Amino acid sequence: MAPKDSNYDASDEAIVLDSIRKWLDRDVEPYAMELEHSDTYPVEMVEQMKKMGLFGATLDPEWGGLGLSASTYAKVVTMISEVWMSLTGIFNSHLMMATAVQKFGTQEQKERFLRRFATGELRGGTGLTEPDAGTDLQGIRTRAVRDGDGYIINGTKTWITNSIEGTCFALLTKTDPSADPPRKGMSMFIVEKGPGFEISKRLVKIGYKGIDSGEMVFKDFRVPADNLIGGEEGKGFYQAVGGLELGRINVAARSVGIAKRALDESVRYSQERKTFGKPICQHQAIQLKLADMATRYEASRLLVEQAAVAYDEGRRCDLEAGMAKYHASEAAIENALEAMRIHGGYGYSKEFVIERLYRDAPLMAIGEGTNEMQRVIIARQLIDRNRI
Repeated sequence: MAPKDSNYDASDEAIVLDSIRKWLDRDVEPYAMELEHSDTYPVEMVEQMKKMGLFGATLDPEWGGLGLSASTYAKVVTMISEVWMSLTGIFNSHLMMATAVQKFGTQEQKERFLRRFATGELRGGTGLTEPDAGTDLQGIRTRAVRDGDGYIINGTKTWITNSIEGTCFALLTKTDPSADPPRKGMSMFIVEKGPGFEISKRLVKIGYKGIDSGEMVFKDFRVPADNLIGGEEGKGFYQAVGGLELGRINVAARSVGIAKRALDESVRYSQERKTFGKPICQHQAIQLKLADMATRYEASRLLVEQAAVAYDEGRRCDLEAGMAKYHASEAAIENALEAMRIHGGYGYSKEFVIERLYRDAPLMAIGEGTNEMQRVIIARQLIDRNRI
């Protein structure tokens, strides 16, 4: 399903999306409900995603990746999220790590890691969030101290996707706690599990089931100096923020998938369910809900497309990605709630997909930077781009 190079055309995109759709219909939709309700890690689906190349989706073909544009990648994420959003988190967090190495790593680091990332041989995520630092990355406390030909790391990371099932992570640390501003004293390392790297607990969530979210603890964990991304201290904050642009496009695309599934289920159900002698889609109250849901979905989809195009063109896109993530996640939440209201008691039942959408959607307003922070970013960028 991989395109030959990064300049593939619309027909190549159609092949990719068709392959994803067939896989979802055959291997995901029939089993997603059971795995989600039991909170079981989807081992077989992960192996299938490896074979399809999703762990190298946005990596250059030079390194064995699919070379998908952000625009195509967003469509893939949306499509999968319509069926089971959790799956997208397994390869998105991984791709944020891989992107950091591809964009900022040394040539030696690229050669050592990227092909193994693309195949899923090495699989993991990005270690940013800490118990006392989430949106405020400059507030992290995890410390890396130089020691001969390596660094000694101590600290804790929490809410890390793939922390239990994964083996390798891009870890944000402080190498100079006295730096002013703090971001200048932050560095990012590629770390593989080993002595001193422990998983203290698996976090239990109301939604986003199946995928593992855990807490990572580092106690005198040693990492080679060669694993400092880019080979220079003080660049970690910018490397992390660079990865978050793709991450926010991903979360926005997930939100579009949730919003669309909620809409599609509601359009179908409203034609099947009858009250007072006619399908409920003929009642004006339901029609108003459907109209709002459709408009929210379409607006969100277009905002994601705009952000992805900006990313593909190499433009700074924190404004566009912030808008897409903010609007689409709020749309997912509203559409999921309205879908539950349209379905009535059935929407509240675990026999229908609506209750899962209702539980999954709120995470979209939190992950990869809260929506409150997105609004601050949007406002600041508006001013910076329109100075008088």
